[in-house]
Amino acid sequence: MKTSTSRAASSLLAFVLFSVIAPAQAPKSGPWEMQNSGTTAGLRGIYAVGGGVAWASGTNGTVLRTEDGGYMWQSCAMPPGAEKLDFRGVWARDAQTAIVMSSGPGDQSRLYKTTDGCSHWILLYTNPDKDGFWDAVEFANERQGIILGDAVRGSLTLLRTSDGGQHWARVTSSTVPGLAADPSSVGAFAASNSSIVFAAQVLHSLDDGNFIYWFGTGGRAGPYVFAGQSECDPRTYHREPARCWLHWRVASTRLPLASGSAAGVFSLAVLDGDETIHHAVAVGGDYTRPDERQGTAAWWDETTRTWTPAAKPPGGYRSAVQIVPESASVGDFKKALWIAVGTNGSDISYDGGKTWQPLDSGNWNALSLPWAVGPHGRIGKLGQLPARK
Repeated sequence: MKTSTSRAASSLLAFVLFSVIAPAQAPKSGPWEMQNSGTTAGLRGIYAVGGGVAWASGTNGTVLRTEDGGYMWQSCAMPPGAEKLDFRGVWARDAQTAIVMSSGPGDQSRLYKTTDGCSHWILLYTNPDKDGFWDAVEFANERQGIILGDAVRGSLTLLRTSDGGQHWARVTSSTVPGLAADPSSVGAFAASNSSIVFAAQVLHSLDDGNFIYWFGTGGRAGPYVFAGQSECDPRTYHREPARCWLHWRVASTRLPLASGSAAGVFSLAVLDGDETIHHAVAVGGDYTRPDERQGTAAWWDETTRTWTPAAKPPGGYRSAVQIVPESASVGDFKKALWIAVGTNGSDISYDGGKTWQPLDSGNWNALSLPWAVGPHGRIGKLGQLPARK
């Protein structure tokens, strides 16, 4: 039973819960400088805002924040009713405003928002589908966001907002098979909050919300990447955004990754610019076989427009991949560095995902560089990278 409390009592509770974790010396793990998170929660959500600000999230309603590059991680006040929730995704605008997503069956998938540096939270949205399960949340900006979830009533779940998460609407597709999916054999993975990405702005678009989205799936039906965008041309989209925004044409491509009930595409990273997708890398594998290297990474580029398996794959199952920030430009994107992490270590690719070399053998779940997070409160910050071998 819920009881009301006075404003003073509420502020006191927030003060008690919002504690500062003192820094401590920790060993390195390869190029990762280990940081003191002050928690034993399993961490799967991480978002680097920039300027030393980052947010992390995990099991048992855990949310962390740093404003000084990870020298100190602050333990946030717990969102109301979140004691048993698993926050697998987080997005933040700055040090004050953030949204966390929990993953779980039915109403255990939720969104909470803070606007005061995580002293207080509001429940923003609860999964309306009792058979649903949310896998990832992404925001392109403060207004435009998307949620990817498992199939409900025969279709993969895509929910969009254009008002910062206050209201959400379901995406539909008239293409075949479009978003159609059998939940017993097709699903996305809530491993690192990176199974869906804003791939690019639609060419010649007149609206900054007219995006191309890529997302990955797995399961017994096999590993696939779906590409979706509005079924309307840019001018129609501009005239009828309310309709075009939620009606997509969707195409899917099978990837040369591992197949099985616990296998597929776990993470995507896309290098885009000038309204063009130049290169992409997908990682995954079978999380029940963490040391199996085959079928753990594939790459795509605008020349071949096909997915090719890595010639020298990462050291095992990988749950997240990302481009090292500022390692490439649109004019010179072939210099991009790509990092992947998983339960038995991390790897780097200097050639667009074609070959990978090991960085460390630590246990990691998710990336938002320069940070990586993992089980038991594990947080590492990327330091100096090794030379290409």
